[in-house]
Amino acid sequence: MNTDLFIARRMIKGSRGHYSRPVIRISILAISLSLTIMFVSIAILTGFQKEIRDKVIGFTGHIQITRFSENTNLVPFPVESRQPFLQGMRLHPKIKYIQAYASKAGIIRTSDQIQGVVLKGVGEDYNWGFFRKRMAEGNIPDYSDTAQKNDVIISKSLSNLLDLKVNDPVRMYFIYGEHTVGRKFRVSGIFETGLEEFDKLYVIGNLVHIQKINGWNSNQIGGFEVVLKDFRDIEEMGKYVYHQIGFQLDASTIYQLYPQIFDWLALQDMNVVIILALMISVSAITMISTLLILILERTSMIGVLKALGLSSRRIRKIFVYHALYILGWGIGIGNLIGFTLCLAQQQWGLIGLPQESYYVPVVPVHLDLFNILLLNLISIAACYLMLIVPSLIITRINPVKAIRFS
Repeated sequence: MNTDLFIARRMIKGSRGHYSRPVIRISILAISLSLTIMFVSIAILTGFQKEIRDKVIGFTGHIQITRFSENTNLVPFPVESRQPFLQGMRLHPKIKYIQAYASKAGIIRTSDQIQGVVLKGVGEDYNWGFFRKRMAEGNIPDYSDTAQKNDVIISKSLSNLLDLKVNDPVRMYFIYGEHTVGRKFRVSGIFETGLEEFDKLYVIGNLVHIQKINGWNSNQIGGFEVVLKDFRDIEEMGKYVYHQIGFQLDASTIYQLYPQIFDWLALQDMNVVIILALMISVSAITMISTLLILILERTSMIGVLKALGLSSRRIRKIFVYHALYILGWGIGIGNLIGFTLCLAQQQWGLIGLPQESYYVPVVPVHLDLFNILLLNLISIAACYLMLIVPSLIITRINPVKAIRFS
């Protein structure tokens, strides 16, 4: 039998009627609230980062392959669609799929509006999963059907700006050399992602039109989009793809293509670090105060145990066990409240946000098991280390004086 743990349990059960009981309850409440705030903060941060990141990836993929030094040009030199590296890369376990695309800067002109856009051309093999989930009206075009070759989808922002509806004709103009080329399309659907910078820029259409405007043949495209199975592999796979494609092509990750977006997302980490530091400090100070009160209340018991031959080290363990019991209850309740709040927000979107400012209509949350476990381990470790110092007071208690103190 673990005598130290047995005595600690008896202390917990026998705490009724002692003035430390309400202090213990307040401590549990303070720890649980601190952990709830940390839990929710991390869930919101990771949810927000994941939501913005997934939207950017939906437009561009994780990695873009283009002609070397032309990756930032809206009118790139063509790339041959039949590349020797494609078969091997498609079989790579960390690559989800690879799709061809091309882009062309142009102007949409209506009876009373002019708007500069980029026509992103995609083929029959394009994965529409991202846009299918975000369609506000209309349908995704099927480019395997010749009747839908002229169909495009536009964003709700462009729809409102240019007063375009589903099935409306839309005329776009492009520059080819010294000439202006016009093309007439039909709006088959309207999507909404919340990323205004992308929504107002991109029109998604058929790759064939860009090939014809640029004078390319059917085997020439603007580049490839590589989509990975796990975002965390992007740095590793960016280097892998770069070394596979040869010296004539270049591979750029979304970090390199849109550094301003990801630098801004990285800044959000600092806010959460400050919150975590404050909340862990609150929990640690609460545990120190509670342990000191428990030691003060049980001074006579400490004197008796020392008189019976129990070492200061073992008595310290008894009080640390008692403190860990309080910490365990606080962390357990905090996790329960935090998980419930996040799950409710995830299911019903109880708290909304102005989408034009935050790019999302509701507060996003993402429950990551690794982050939750790490948060709990750090909280427990920090509070446990803080308990060592006040427990040293026990070594300075004289048993004779402690018994007389009773």
